[in-house]
Amino acid sequence: MLRGSSVRTDEDLMIAYVAGERAAFKELFERYAPKLERLMLRELYAREEARDLVQQAFLQLHRARHDFDPAQRFKPWLYTIALNLKREHFRRRRRRPEVLGDMADERAAPGGAHDALEANRSLAWALAQIPEENRRVIELHWFDGLSFAEVANCLGIGAVAAKVRAHRGYQRLRKLLGDDLELGSAGNRAGESGI
Repeated sequence: MLRGSSVRTDEDLMIAYVAGERAAFKELFERYAPKLERLMLRELYAREEARDLVQQAFLQLHRARHDFDPAQRFKPWLYTIALNLKREHFRRRRRRPEVLGDMADERAAPGGAHDALEANRSLAWALAQIPEENRRVIELHWFDGLSFAEVANCLGIGAVAAKVRAHRGYQRLRKLLGDDLELGSAGNRAGESGI
């Protein structure tokens, strides 16, 4: 728990939930359901399918609650569950996922909404052109804010491999979108991470 704060960490909430505190599960759901829905919508155009997968992820979390290791971070554990469900969903459908169905935030300010929508469409197109191994790392690191260690944990690779995949992905995006591509915080994170 944070000093001087009544906000519990994800790990504290999960420990409390495993111990039987139902309110802890509700708080975890409120924290992560919107994030997981955005994660699912990147490859699904149907919001209802995305919501179903989020519900399944939390059902799986409930079923696997006793497997949670309190010494590990909660977020990568939950994202691993969600990504596995998403892969299984596409495996059952036997088709390639639709890429980045909801990248554009429809709540964008009206003044620059058109430009932002066009930029997001261009980025979605470019991300669809790069290999999946690069795209997954970029999505988890850039869009979802996971550290490279957390990304590596989710994908079952090493942190160095995650950084390399991100770097190669960013290079491909620059080629596709031009030299004036601004990666914003992703570029900064990549630079800070030594790639």
